[in-house]
Amino acid sequence: MEKQKSFSIKPTRLWLFSFTISLSLIFFIFFSIWVLNLPLSTLQETHLHFNSTSTATSVSLTLRSNIKIQTLTASHKNYSTTQIKNSILVGTHFTRLENESQISNFSTFEPILEKESQPQSVAYDINSVKNSTFFGNRSTIDSAKSSIPTRKQHTITLSKKGEASSDVLKVVSKNLGCDITKGKWVFDDSYPLYTNASCPYIDEGFSCETNGRLDKNYMKWRWQPQYCDIPRFKAAQMLELIKGKRLVFVGDSINRNQWESMMCLLMGGIKDSRKVYETRGRRITKEKGNYCFKFVDYQCTVEYYVTHFLVHEGKARIGGKRVQTLRIDTMDKGSSRWRGADILVFNTAHWWSHHKTKAGKNYYQERNQVHPRLDVSTAFEKALTTWASWVDRHVIPSKTQVFFRSSAPSHFSGGQWNTGGHCREASQPIPETYKGEYPEKNMIVEKIIGKMKTPVTLLNITGLSDYRIDGHPSIYGRKLGSSSRVQDCSHWCLPGVPDTWNEILYMHLESKRRKSLTN
Repeated sequence: MEKQKSFSIKPTRLWLFSFTISLSLIFFIFFSIWVLNLPLSTLQETHLHFNSTSTATSVSLTLRSNIKIQTLTASHKNYSTTQIKNSILVGTHFTRLENESQISNFSTFEPILEKESQPQSVAYDINSVKNSTFFGNRSTIDSAKSSIPTRKQHTITLSKKGEASSDVLKVVSKNLGCDITKGKWVFDDSYPLYTNASCPYIDEGFSCETNGRLDKNYMKWRWQPQYCDIPRFKAAQMLELIKGKRLVFVGDSINRNQWESMMCLLMGGIKDSRKVYETRGRRITKEKGNYCFKFVDYQCTVEYYVTHFLVHEGKARIGGKRVQTLRIDTMDKGSSRWRGADILVFNTAHWWSHHKTKAGKNYYQERNQVHPRLDVSTAFEKALTTWASWVDRHVIPSKTQVFFRSSAPSHFSGGQWNTGGHCREASQPIPETYKGEYPEKNMIVEKIIGKMKTPVTLLNITGLSDYRIDGHPSIYGRKLGSSSRVQDCSHWCLPGVPDTWNEILYMHLESKRRKSLTN
């Protein structure tokens, strides 16, 4: 009989095989548990990739805040890399980091497209963004050299080409805010928010329709930023925001332009106009510079104080003559009236010109010294430093919100205001492809604000206003038939462009209110 074959496994091999299988199974179970329970916040870098059919160039957006990643499923829209990158530049709100004496922290205002939830604040390291584009074109915060405390960095990567989810853009917008300096003017027939007939506070110089301007389109343009909206001004809500407070505008006649606009906008929420009055009985004219209007039902005041330079205009003796000088180291004498305000809106720029400062010859004074010659940019920076010191000394941040409005552009063609310059022919905004030069004065303002310990919000209206060559009074800054041939291409018709400046101011105030409710 054939011998039967037998198969056997040695005990040692059987034990080794069983141990290996068991160990692999245990390792797999523990690995699965670890993966399923891994918290998202522990990741050092989070990447979202949106691939296209073509080669994608990635744009890395480094956020200094914790980003909550959501499920990204929605319809798709096409956005260029440039558009996405531009949406990061935030709405110019300066705040100060605690325990850091020379560092300012940029934080975003709330994007309007997110109506239910509050965004997280995004902080930017000044050293890392020193050469980035802020406030429309460039940043000049050269003095901030210290380092901001280290935080975890999260990265979102978006493709240059291909389609990005609209939900993704909302997430980015929610965390980064929106740059209101990037956008375009759109025609909106629901504007203006008031008329020359409904507002008694427009002085002759700004009342273009009353002075004979026939076209009305300049009243109907609305500024539309990319990726978010500026909320429509609500008079009743604004009155609630300033209830029991002092809203004070301080600056030159361009700030008077904005103040008159605010008065007109607020009257849309007043039922009885007799309960709004000037505390000294003054009528608004070009001649008188200081006004204080009381809103009885809201126990608030809306005030304007004229100062061309923010610093003191005085006189000094040079040789045997007393000449007019500008004390760039001393605040305007009216500064005591501004103290204690709840909301302060400053500006200066319009008078810092070659003509009005006498070309800097024997004009600028520090202490007892009158400079024989001083460059206007140097003098402007010294004056702004004086202003900043005053704010840091006298403003209590927990009580007072401080704003500084950037320079408003002029649009003279064929000469300046006193040499035949004009803007009469303009009836439409300049196309948004136009790129005006960013004013040096704005860069100086940004630099000074960056050094301050008091939080200051820059209302950057320069770029958006630069498109509006059609918005000036031109020959309609006075009644028809006036013998003067000088055109006004610096101030603005009301209703008009300054209403948008006040909508931006309203947006900031409302955003702060909503954030305070969540804290």
